[in-house]
Amino acid sequence: MNDNHTPHGDGVPGEPGFRAAEVPNPAVDETAEDASRYSGLSGIAIRRPVFTSMVMLGLVVLGLFALRGLPIDQFPDIEIPVVTVTTVYPGASPETIEREVSERMEQAFNPVQGVDGITSISLEGVSQIIVEFDLDRDADDAANDVRAKIATVRAELPADIEEPLVQTFDPSAQPIVSLAVSSSETPIQDLTSLADEDLRRTLEAVPGVGEVQLAGGLAREIRVDVDPERLQSQGVSVNEVIGALQSQNLEVPAGRVERGTGEQLVRVVGRIEDPRQFNEIVVANRGGTPIRLGDVATVQDATEEERSVALVNGQRAVALNILKVSGANTVEVAEGVIEAVGEIQAELPAGTELQVIRNNAVTIEHSVNDTLFELVLGAILTVVIVMLFLNDAKATVITALALPVSVIAAFMLMGAMGFTLNVISLLALSLSIGILIDDAIVVIENIVRHREMGKGYFESAADGTKEIFLAVMATTLSIVAVFVPVAFMGGIIGRFFFQFGMTVAFAVLVSLLVAFTLTPMMAAHWGVDPHVEGGGHGPSKNPLKRGISAFNRWFDRMALRYSGVIEWALNHRKTTVLGALGLLVGSLFLFPFIGGGFLPPQDQSQFVVQFETPDGSSLSYTREKAEQVAATVRGLPGVDYTYTTVGAGQTGTVTAGEVFVSLVSPGEREQAQQDVQADAREALAPVFGVTTSVLDGGAIGGATAPLAVEVRGPDVAGLQALAQAVEAEVAGLADVVDVRNSLGQPRPEYRIDVDRDIANELGLTVGGVAGTVRPVLAGQDVTTWQDPTGEERDVVVQVAPGLRQSVEDIARLPISTPSGGSVPLNQVAQIEEGTAPSQIDRSDLQRTATISGSPATGLSVSEATAAIQARLDQMDIPAGYTVSFGGETEQLAETAGYVLEAILLAIILIFLILASQFESISQPFAIMVSLPLSLIGVLVALLLTNDTLNMMSMIGVILLFGLVVKNAILLVDNANERRRDGTDRFRALVEAGQVRLRPIVMTTLAMIAGMLPSALALGEGGGFRAPMSRAVIGGLITSTILTLIVVPVAYTYFDDMGAWIGRKLGGRKKARSADARASERTSPALAPVPAAE
Repeated sequence: MNDNHTPHGDGVPGEPGFRAAEVPNPAVDETAEDASRYSGLSGIAIRRPVFTSMVMLGLVVLGLFALRGLPIDQFPDIEIPVVTVTTVYPGASPETIEREVSERMEQAFNPVQGVDGITSISLEGVSQIIVEFDLDRDADDAANDVRAKIATVRAELPADIEEPLVQTFDPSAQPIVSLAVSSSETPIQDLTSLADEDLRRTLEAVPGVGEVQLAGGLAREIRVDVDPERLQSQGVSVNEVIGALQSQNLEVPAGRVERGTGEQLVRVVGRIEDPRQFNEIVVANRGGTPIRLGDVATVQDATEEERSVALVNGQRAVALNILKVSGANTVEVAEGVIEAVGEIQAELPAGTELQVIRNNAVTIEHSVNDTLFELVLGAILTVVIVMLFLNDAKATVITALALPVSVIAAFMLMGAMGFTLNVISLLALSLSIGILIDDAIVVIENIVRHREMGKGYFESAADGTKEIFLAVMATTLSIVAVFVPVAFMGGIIGRFFFQFGMTVAFAVLVSLLVAFTLTPMMAAHWGVDPHVEGGGHGPSKNPLKRGISAFNRWFDRMALRYSGVIEWALNHRKTTVLGALGLLVGSLFLFPFIGGGFLPPQDQSQFVVQFETPDGSSLSYTREKAEQVAATVRGLPGVDYTYTTVGAGQTGTVTAGEVFVSLVSPGEREQAQQDVQADAREALAPVFGVTTSVLDGGAIGGATAPLAVEVRGPDVAGLQALAQAVEAEVAGLADVVDVRNSLGQPRPEYRIDVDRDIANELGLTVGGVAGTVRPVLAGQDVTTWQDPTGEERDVVVQVAPGLRQSVEDIARLPISTPSGGSVPLNQVAQIEEGTAPSQIDRSDLQRTATISGSPATGLSVSEATAAIQARLDQMDIPAGYTVSFGGETEQLAETAGYVLEAILLAIILIFLILASQFESISQPFAIMVSLPLSLIGVLVALLLTNDTLNMMSMIGVILLFGLVVKNAILLVDNANERRRDGTDRFRALVEAGQVRLRPIVMTTLAMIAGMLPSALALGEGGGFRAPMSRAVIGGLITSTILTLIVVPVAYTYFDDMGAWIGRKLGGRKKARSADARASERTSPALAPVPAAE
């Protein structure tokens, strides 16, 4: 068969021999029985239409059933092997925490198998160690190894630490809903009891709720406030008080008594039922007189000391953070919680309000719904493009059927592999809409072209599909070859995009099956008409069809002109190649103007203001500043409400907190979220006595500054000095804002220096003195009391707040001696004022200081990093100290490395597929010329849309590489077919370009149309998805234009190279070019390129 024809008839319009297509009469066309002679996959589909339909229907039914069970979440549920160990050591300073807890545990964890890095934070009274493992380690196994190491060093740790809490990091274990209960009448302690005893239990009964955490409340506890003077006058030590409470508030099983045929249990009942009974406990006997607890202390049924605060719009509240069980449907659980809140509201006391302050399910629903909307809109636009080019409703419907079958069938894979319906998996389907219809477009267009050659329905369907079979197979496998490396990339990004790659790869393979079965079957049995107005029965009366026909006639004229462009390019090969190379090199100079970041900026209608007061500030001072910060932010346009916390979380301190700022929806405000954040930063600058940072609040794991400079060194003083120098350099840059130093300023402290000689004379030791001082100042939980509701309440021994406010109060603390007397603390020790670090960070067994910050408005992370690096290069770093980048800068570099690996693997796989397809080593290189040409459009598109090279746009580049080779494959495959039929190389390339222009442009526009809604970032959070679509669209546009011109020229160069190599090798290869070797049939000698430069 000679393919020397155009889409609308035999020959080239305007040349001798051209005739319009003869449209066969369906009445005399071949029948279904004639289809029995067709073989292959498409032949089976044509011969057995019911079987083919049932297979497609089966895929749809299975996909719909799988869709029903898919949980909905914002991001993929991924397992990251990170283990955190939190240890509470009440009253201990950061230096003590580091020395006695953090450092010893780090050394124990370091030899554990698969440890990738260890970091720790030592704060007042708490140590938190984060152990990162290699990604191939199971998180639960890693946690068990860490627990085993803790058990081995437990004897070396302080005896009075709380049991270390070992947890695995779960990105989905963030609160899905946060509630706040507040009242203008009810005291905070009663609100806490209401939240803890009633609301928490009700909410934990909601299906899917795993845990309800309280913040900002004051838990009920029994406080034993000892009086130092009364202790000294009675000659009673604090340790005697503690021992009495522990030994006289017990209930002990004592065995059993057997009596005849039965037995009875015996227990010693000594639990105190009424808090007032604590006053009657005998703590000591002096001279035969019992001394009771009430004689030396005041017992109160009160609340814990206030160390945290929660405020909603400035009003005191108790927050309830709801966490779901692992694997639960986030949206369903959140809806159940909101429904329960409605029921609780009706039963609350008068003046008490329970409100939703954060609902992540709303963000998830918006993101998922917006992505689904973009998917549907993209599908509609894609079908419109197909109709525009085919001008045949039946052909358009046949082609469009590939979309629902492929998309719905993909849900089957998602269900089988445990995927969720999330932004990433739905984005994969949304972006692949144009890809999924691509194969069907190429097949149906070729079938229509065969109809124009005068063939019947069945013959056109069979021959058209068979002719294009290998080319479509190669293009589809090239796309799959791109997405498989995406699914198996290393690092966190690989885990993040595993669902993306697998979902697209499976959907594309299903679309290939549809194109080779359902499409030719329906084209044969339903029939498609040629590209002539009215289907050969006169001009259409439909104005829409007449308009489409006019467009197609215009397009055919452009195709004829395009053949002249190819002829010019082939006659000016060097000029063409140099022009394309110049555009590519010129586009590379755009990199500095684009910038880079780890994640694209997005408008989520929320952000966070983190704040710190000077070290040593009290909770009341920090609360005052927190209210001032929140009030300032609430005064900005577009702010809905604020939720403030101070000292929240396991590592919270009374000098730090954050304000969660909720904005009204984007449609209700004039400014974007980033502009509101810039205004907040400016408005907070004059607030005195507090340091603030304005950050995005939607990041996985919480709000963190994107820029981080890590300073490491052995000496504390040297590290402090170098960190302050780096901080000064970074703060001096206009490119960086919200600069903070993790070391902070040294906080004031009192140091008790025990005189060992005096202590020895009195029979005391340093440990004995410390064991007396620490409980009364820091407080010690000595026993528990069960309240009437059955809840266990702590019994805490501590000096009354009014008697531990000054150094004189500390000096008067009585220290008991072995002789039975006591002496004031200042007689055995000196009390000095000093300073100490408020926080000590460690990384990889070394002390570390982190200088954090954010890029100034309008700058990317890479641009700010470059500015910081320039300053650091001018600094003289002392020997033994290192300065490196962390945060998003490190993540961006790591992501870029994994993306480059994936691109390299994708290019190799594409080459292997193309070489196998064309049975040639040289032709794949000609086709892959389109890959670098696509980068021109990527960079231009990112520059024009003010996007950066980030995780999403880089994944878009990988996706793009699988798409752009498609056009070149169609072009080269058709040119090879023509050359096998005897056409010379020059004419084969010209005619192949003219014939393949329609499917190439149609599929490219279909892919662009499918991605256009995502590129426009129409919905809330659309900024996260848009960079990928914009990068692909830009690359498709330039690659398609340049491929149609440059690839034919590259084809001739590599063809000449193949022929030259063949002549060098001798034998039959001398007479065969690289392309001729692709055919098993004998080929004539290839004509040289006419007028080649």
